[in-house]
Amino acid sequence: MKKTLIVVDMQKDFIDGSLGTKEAEAIVEKVKNKITQYKERGDKIIFTRDTHQEDYLNTNEGKHLPVVHCKKGTDGWEIAKGLEVPGAIYIDKPNFGYMNWKDYHLEEVELVGLCTDICVVSNALIIKAAYPEIKVTVDARCCAGVTPESHEAALTTMKMCQIEVIE
Repeated sequence: MKKTLIVVDMQKDFIDGSLGTKEAEAIVEKVKNKITQYKERGDKIIFTRDTHQEDYLNTNEGKHLPVVHCKKGTDGWEIAKGLEVPGAIYIDKPNFGYMNWKDYHLEEVELVGLCTDICVVSNALIIKAAYPEIKVTVDARCCAGVTPESHEAALTTMKMCQIEVIE
């Protein structure tokens, strides 16, 4: 059975850019180590990138979160230095959750990244709904939320939905 690591939105704007936090900065090395483990085993690695356009502030998300971030092609949109892997799959998603996970024929999944309480939880729940019988895991040590409290709330939500949470 092939395992897949999904690295959610480990982009500069979420780490030390316009929406960065000290908690996000603190997980970078842990995420790098996790990526290395998967790479050494020859497992599949997928990166998601939050991807916005020039009109971001006019979108529904932009009206609720009026901070320009992850604009395609900018430095803040890029995956954090040292995390990218040759041969990995990159998915540019225009909102919190990616809706086409069925295209990837997932067998077992682990998610890490940012933000636990927005994009990680969204994608974990979409994957669990699309593949109700596979093991879906989130490594809380390799995730950070908007706040520590909302990070914990998202972990609780995922546990309640039969997603295994490593703490």
